[in-house]
Amino acid sequence: MAQAPATPKLKRLALRAAASLAPSLAERLSPAPSEQAALALRAAARGRPRPRAEKVIFLVPLVGPHHVGDWQAVTERLQQTVESFRRQDGAWQAVICCQERPPLPDDPRISWLPFDDPTPGNDKWRKLAALCDHLAAVSRDPAYVMSFDADDLLRDGTVSEMLERQEAGYLVETGYVMDHATGDVALAGPRRLTKPLRKPFWKLCGSCTALLHDPELPESAAFLREMTAHEHRMFPYLAGLAGRGLSALRRPSVLYVLNHGENFGARRGRVGFKTRFVQRFPVDPKDWAAAREQFPKP
Repeated sequence: MAQAPATPKLKRLALRAAASLAPSLAERLSPAPSEQAALALRAAARGRPRPRAEKVIFLVPLVGPHHVGDWQAVTERLQQTVESFRRQDGAWQAVICCQERPPLPDDPRISWLPFDDPTPGNDKWRKLAALCDHLAAVSRDPAYVMSFDADDLLRDGTVSEMLERQEAGYLVETGYVMDHATGDVALAGPRRLTKPLRKPFWKLCGSCTALLHDPELPESAAFLREMTAHEHRMFPYLAGLAGRGLSALRRPSVLYVLNHGENFGARRGRVGFKTRFVQRFPVDPKDWAAAREQFPKP
């Protein structure tokens, strides 16, 4: 299972308009599987009161030891990611999917989902599909579901913000990007007149979207499965198409660490422009000095 291709932007505009004005027309525009799933969820949820999310569920696809050069380093970074979850106030669960069980703390909120698909090649999206298929076994309560990379860090207080606000979903508009090789940190965020080339965090990192999941609707898990088959830049569009418009989290809420040796992007040869991004958009040192205490040390 390869990553699903992105829909061209003009077609996205047409589908969004059709879904809002004439849902039957949207079906005639040859929607992709993810868009079909979005439209199905939109239809199933129409007229239904939005349930209250009781927790946040993190879905973590972990690279297998046969794909990396330093498995111990991978598991050490995962431990920091898990620690960023354990520092949260509010209810949460995390499921880590991998061929081999990594060292995990003795915490009932954390579980391992074995993965034994022998298909060669990159298996990140197949692991995400398995994690979405596993949601019914994880919890029967409404929850925010967030796919989260195994080397990113969540800021203290983010789970409690989600559960207090009770939005349809959340988007990490602003977040930190650290170059592990140099220790330099950038602030990713929406473009401004003074920063016309800056990118929002969700365009740089996959740990960027939390979506309300209603277990009473089979279309909900099916949509999450299709959405996470795409690159993260498609997440806001697909969430909106599904009627789950995303609200920005109030603070820079995720720390994305580059150049630590086993980044997924590095294995695809796609880290160079992000390294340049860190140099072009450095965070204000005073702001970072205050924020860094709210993350585990990367």
